[in-house]
Amino acid sequence: MNASLTTIASAVQALAPYQSYICEACGYVYHEADGDPDGGLPPGTRFADIPDDWACPLCGVTKADFSPYTAPTLDALRAGMASSAPVPTRGAAGVVIVGAGRAGWQMAEALRALDADLPITLVSSCAGDVYDKPLLSIAMARGLAPEAIAKESGAAAAARLRLRLLAHTQAVRICPDTRTLRTTRGTLKYDRLVLAHGAQAALPPALPAALCWRVNHLSAYQRLRTALGESPRDIAIVGAGLIGSELANDLALGGHRITLLDVQAAPLARWPAEQAGAPLLDAWKDLAIRFVGGVQVAQLEQLAGRYRLTTACGQRFAADHVIAAAGLQTPPRLAQSAGLAWDNGIAVDAATLRTSDARIHAMGDCIAIQGQPSRFIEPIARQARAIAADICGASPAPYEPRAAVVRVKTTSRPLTLH
Repeated sequence: MNASLTTIASAVQALAPYQSYICEACGYVYHEADGDPDGGLPPGTRFADIPDDWACPLCGVTKADFSPYTAPTLDALRAGMASSAPVPTRGAAGVVIVGAGRAGWQMAEALRALDADLPITLVSSCAGDVYDKPLLSIAMARGLAPEAIAKESGAAAAARLRLRLLAHTQAVRICPDTRTLRTTRGTLKYDRLVLAHGAQAALPPALPAALCWRVNHLSAYQRLRTALGESPRDIAIVGAGLIGSELANDLALGGHRITLLDVQAAPLARWPAEQAGAPLLDAWKDLAIRFVGGVQVAQLEQLAGRYRLTTACGQRFAADHVIAAAGLQTPPRLAQSAGLAWDNGIAVDAATLRTSDARIHAMGDCIAIQGQPSRFIEPIARQARAIAADICGASPAPYEPRAAVVRVKTTSRPLTLH
């Protein structure tokens, strides 16, 4: 009898419509119909059948951090727009957010959830399109065209959240005495300012910016993919940390030949070799990836349309393209213009994420808490909720730093590291 009931239950589940579940940490949506092939879940895998130790493909949290999700219908969105407050006028103050990456948009979402009338202005150096940054490291493995990575245009997201988006606009200087932000499109007043401009790829002294790629946002990635074209290329990547290793894996799966250089003896050297480096090198045996560890790049030069890297020990490597993946650094210019405290990034209070200026908050890649930068996706939603509560006077939602769980998106051998 029990066996029969089990068989019936299985049949009912197989016929039931596929469901979706959202990660409460980062917003990734797991669709049962699509599964997570990179994480070992084929299309059609029911959420109930996912192992408890499965990790979110974007931020690394576990199955317990997911909840059922139903995408809002077009009718619901239209109804919300019809009953909403009008878009703030040009002269209104309110909250100004600098940066339209995941942190900036998450901040706008959190503010709008607490206050439907709050004027919000988002300043972006690019178009401000909404996308999942980790996809830049697995786009080729998933067969994604560069133009298919963005899931919502900046203009559409701005309309949905009823905010003013200043796209292709550089933030130049903060004047805290007058509570204004100078930009390349004029001066903005603010009641509160949130810095969410992220970090940029660090550039070792031996790598001239004009001769190498730094892939830390969608527009740079799209330009790289265009430059690569359709033919296999020789690509040198300097830095075998998280980003360098993921890019090497994905570009090799896309048919390119990779030389991966690092000063350390193994890739992913911040973790023990037996946990990360050794399994990864084993997974790469059948890919066109040549890892060279223990070398320091001393010179990069352009010769006859190609590039030549020379190491301090005299080794030379030729490439059609060179990518710098030697870590991240926070640009200090805006923080310095406001006289904000600095400690390996913009120093913020751990609970409220206020900077040394009480009217300025910061979040995401650009901050540091007690000197420790925040470089991962998982904390961003919690940081946004903490700042939104502080700005809107809602019940406090203090941010709590946690040890990161990192999902290494090398599809040849996905790794979850602590």
